[in-house]
Amino acid sequence: MHGGNQSGVSDFLLLGISESPEEQQILFWMFLSMYLVTVMGNVLIILAISFDSHLHTPMYLFLVNLSLTDLFFVTNTIPKTLVNLQSQNKAISYAGCLTQLYFLICLVTLDNLILATMAYDRYVAICCPLRYITAMSPGLCILLLTLCWALSVLYGLFLTLLMTKVTFCGSRRIQYIFCEMYILLRLACSNTQVIHTVQITTGGFIFFTPLGIMVMSYVWTVRAILQIPSASSKYKAFSTPLGSHLAVVSLFYGTLGMVYLQPLKTHSMKDSVATVMYAVVTPMMNPFIYSLRNKDMHGALGRLLLGKAFQRLTGRKLRH
Repeated sequence: MHGGNQSGVSDFLLLGISESPEEQQILFWMFLSMYLVTVMGNVLIILAISFDSHLHTPMYLFLVNLSLTDLFFVTNTIPKTLVNLQSQNKAISYAGCLTQLYFLICLVTLDNLILATMAYDRYVAICCPLRYITAMSPGLCILLLTLCWALSVLYGLFLTLLMTKVTFCGSRRIQYIFCEMYILLRLACSNTQVIHTVQITTGGFIFFTPLGIMVMSYVWTVRAILQIPSASSKYKAFSTPLGSHLAVVSLFYGTLGMVYLQPLKTHSMKDSVATVMYAVVTPMMNPFIYSLRNKDMHGALGRLLLGKAFQRLTGRKLRH
């Protein structure tokens, strides 16, 4: 990674959202609270699904992997942000910056691919319920997840290796909370047109292909639900993980689009806020979205946290 391309630049400065000491204290406690909530929420989701045999289904297997991805994602960025907010030294080494960039690319890609896999799972469950068990066999689920992880790791490695060819000789100030590819390309003093073109082309394929799969799955799934004659059955169908998944996808792509669907040379405070949205808020909200209206998750979390007391309570409600 070090090669000869640093051109004297050994550190970058992660300036974050604000350089005001008063605002940094507020941001520190805000980020710390959000990080702890994110970790606790996703760990609870993973444990609840792992210990509840009723949830050992393809949809919840994918959800466990999504929660793991979110855990790794916030751990890759937020701890360093918290250190920067509490210290005067906001430097991150060249190697550290590229390492953070690698995991960022890898985990955002993985998030995207898992969401597409979950959309396909919901399509099969609602549109082809009689074939669901065979169509979403354990072997196929493991294969899909293996492909998601392998493609993400390779794509992250590919783009990070490209970045080692970039020369930095000017400003080292990054107006973000972490090292991000667009920002690094803006700081480069070498010609980045080829790398930017490759990044746009491959990124478009990696992100818009799964998005296309999701849109097609939603269209077919919603069409199938609308053909159900009973209004209560329609409501029940939308109250399944399908509704939660739609909310997560909207949040993920909405915040991601705010950051990347713009010219390379522009930057504003809006970009920093949007970065916080997809880097911190989205991973924090996912556990709430998936458990808020999901009775299966309510039950699993109740059994995990309250044990036999929850079983006695639900037993009483059933008798009444």
